[in-house]
Amino acid sequence: MTCPLLPHHPEASSGTTPRFRPEDAFRAEDERFVARLHGELEEFLGRQRSVLGGISADALPLVEAVAALSAGGKRLRARLCYWGWRAAGGDPEDPAVVRAGAALELFQSAALIHDDVIDRSDTRRGAPSVHRRFEAAHAERGWALDGAAFGVAAAILSGDLCLSWSEQLFAAATATADGGHRARSVFDLMRSEVMAGQYLDVQGEVAGGGQDRAGAVQRALDVIRYKSAKYSVEHPVVLGAALAGAGEPVLERCSAFALPLGEAFQLRDDVLGVFGDPATTGKPAGDDLREGKRTVLVGYVRSRGSEEQIERLEAALGRPDLTEEDVEQLRSLITACGALGATEALIDGLSREAFAALDRLGAEAVPMAALRGLATAAVRRSS
Repeated sequence: MTCPLLPHHPEASSGTTPRFRPEDAFRAEDERFVARLHGELEEFLGRQRSVLGGISADALPLVEAVAALSAGGKRLRARLCYWGWRAAGGDPEDPAVVRAGAALELFQSAALIHDDVIDRSDTRRGAPSVHRRFEAAHAERGWALDGAAFGVAAAILSGDLCLSWSEQLFAAATATADGGHRARSVFDLMRSEVMAGQYLDVQGEVAGGGQDRAGAVQRALDVIRYKSAKYSVEHPVVLGAALAGAGEPVLERCSAFALPLGEAFQLRDDVLGVFGDPATTGKPAGDDLREGKRTVLVGYVRSRGSEEQIERLEAALGRPDLTEEDVEQLRSLITACGALGATEALIDGLSREAFAALDRLGAEAVPMAALRGLATAAVRRSS
């Protein structure tokens, strides 16, 4: 099994004496962890099929929708949790970190399901989003009443099940780990921050252009930090280290590395949401513009653009009927006013801050190589 988000290193030439390379050791260990993670998720969801099937066969589509969504993705959060665990001296054979990683994956699935409902997204990872999946099932079976409303209701319930299952797995992970109590506080904080960050995102969209221009970039950065950066990168790394029993100085060094990395990661995601290739992102080009997302790119247009550029962006933002030509014109506008360049500069600055902090982490060679490799791929990715 080959894991995404892993840098490639050519094998040593034949005839030479093999030498230890932390990068190669991390690759093998990372792939082994991902295989164990898949096994944990499959076993857990298999048990949930028995539970829901015992209630009614009609309830099984809930778990099947979750299983289909959870089968994809880069496993970034779970892998960062594992390498935070290893950086703090955690035993690679301990099942606690695998369960914690599976809990993060199911929490991520819940966030994606609910986010797609909120954003009215049709696709996720190149397939129909969960609410569209249930809406299609309604149409195929010729059921009564509103198919779209059924799809939303079923997706909300699927997401709620993911949250419940995530809690079950995390409770099992902390039951035997030395740092279970400290890890629990990280996990609980993560969940509250994501919900608050999601609300700030939605609130920013409806407040729209009526908010002051001077604070547009900072508001977008606040959403990035609490909706994504902390739960995507910082909390997984810190959670893994805490679960392994790390003290506060180590946790602080983990946070100093992972938070700016998470912010750079999400900024890259926002750039891809406007400029990315749908063939690699799995989302239609310009979807963030159609959804009216108040990203840092938009914030920079509002703070740096001309009145005419700002008016053109505000008139288009949030229009679901934007054509590919409309999106291309908005891309040109974002580039011309310097918003894209400013965002790329911000990504570069945050990346440098993250890698400088990583150098101070002081972990063993293999965990350091792992965190460096994952960090590099996260901020340079195209999907």
